[in-house]
Amino acid sequence: MTLWLAIVLVALVSIGFKAAGPVLLGDRTLPPRVAAVIALLAPALLAGLVLTDVTGPDWSGLDWTLCAGLAAIAVTYALRVPALVAILCGVVVTAVLRFLG
Repeated sequence: MTLWLAIVLVALVSIGFKAAGPVLLGDRTLPPRVAAVIALLAPALLAGLVLTDVTGPDWSGLDWTLCAGLAAIAVTYALRVPALVAILCGVVVTAVLRFLG
């Protein structure tokens, strides 16, 4: 019961945070500096998630196959390949290296 109560509470808080922006701001536009900071939050959070996933628990288990997959994504994306195709390429590289290793 405690787990479900926690899940419902987290869901309600999340909904509250999402609703707070439109309620407080209305139709006003954000200042350019605030908009720039908000635009940079998603890539920073994504980089942090990728880094903690690649390095493993307690920053001790670096997975070299994931590093190779991320490198493949970076190279294909730098070559102006669409993002979905670049990600697919990284998945294939990682899967092949895990299969062979």
